[in-house]
Amino acid sequence: MFNQENIQAALQPVIDHGQLAGAATLVWQESEGEALSTCVGWRDLEAMSPIVRDTIFRIASMTKPITSVAALMLVDQGKIDLDEPITRYAPEFSRMQVLRSPNGPLNETVAAEHPITFGDLLTHRAGLSYADFHRGPLARAYRETLGGDIDSHVLPDDWIGGLARLPLVCQPGTAMTYGCATDLLGLLIARIEGERLGAVLERLIFAPLKMKDTSFVVPREKWDRRAAAYGFDESGHLIKRVTFGGGIVAERPLNMAYESGGAGLWSTADDYLRFARLFLNDGAVEDTRLLRPQTLKKMMSNQLTDSQRANFSLFGGKPFAVGRGFGLGVSVVLETDDKDFMRRGGVGTVSWPGAFGGWWQADPKEGSVLIFLAHNMVDLEQMANGIGLEVWSTIIAFQSAAMVPQSAGR
Repeated sequence: MFNQENIQAALQPVIDHGQLAGAATLVWQESEGEALSTCVGWRDLEAMSPIVRDTIFRIASMTKPITSVAALMLVDQGKIDLDEPITRYAPEFSRMQVLRSPNGPLNETVAAEHPITFGDLLTHRAGLSYADFHRGPLARAYRETLGGDIDSHVLPDDWIGGLARLPLVCQPGTAMTYGCATDLLGLLIARIEGERLGAVLERLIFAPLKMKDTSFVVPREKWDRRAAAYGFDESGHLIKRVTFGGGIVAERPLNMAYESGGAGLWSTADDYLRFARLFLNDGAVEDTRLLRPQTLKKMMSNQLTDSQRANFSLFGGKPFAVGRGFGLGVSVVLETDDKDFMRRGGVGTVSWPGAFGGWWQADPKEGSVLIFLAHNMVDLEQMANGIGLEVWSTIIAFQSAAMVPQSAGR
């Protein structure tokens, strides 16, 4: 049994010291059949409104596994194939160019040797990136062409066409480069299905799994349940943030057509638990099956070569170099290491974090799910100066207090 007092004791000091506004957590053990909820801190500090179990958070890149499952459902339906070039649905990408140097001039390119495939998008081996991950001319071109990473006023077809006109940072299929691949995947899903991505996700995933609070836009009647966006000033003091990095509008317009399959969803801890339980039960939750067992198995299996794992770099580190791989939209534990918060589950555990302090993992061997949601808006420059990093140590503290006792010999 889990001890809620231990989890509360691990999280509360971070709130008391002003290092985080608040967080909602869930621990699910399949054998217990009931989730343990622990909520700390404030949904809105000024109003003294506490975070509760049904508080709605922007989950940032925790959106990516959901979009990836939707794509794999289309694979199971025979509508797409992992090895199929995306040009069947996006002819805009028929004549791709690749930068000679990732940070070099945009006119110094060579022709792409292979087309981008759906598998490349799902494994981030399409040669795409994010603007903030580059110092060269491509960064500005991304911003000017694509708009914000999460809320963008660029129309979906214009976004796809604009991205296709920009050079890739590497040859498709050769290296992992984290970026907007899942956003492109989401817009292609919408194009294939002939409706907006949000409608596709609602039909394929949210309605079947009874994820009633997950969407790209929070309905007005639920606004009082949203967690306010908090971040830090230049001295590291906690403040409310209206916008974040130019990529999020204060109130997403209802007529905004672009929907970010990479980072745009709002959700709750209980909704995300319904989704995460797919990974414990061969692609089904209770009597609702979304994926074939063999499809889920591939999703949860490392798809990167040893060289691709060793060479992938993010925030100055090499997260996949040792003991960790990447499947189809999720990180996969290859060797357990309790000192690494992304490798603390048993072998085969899958997970993925979100930039606003969200994180989840599903451990099929132990039949457990851990979920941590927060609104912690920290930009890369602040992170480089050590501001706002406490959320990650808080996730580690949550893990330590909540982790299911692992069985021997895993």
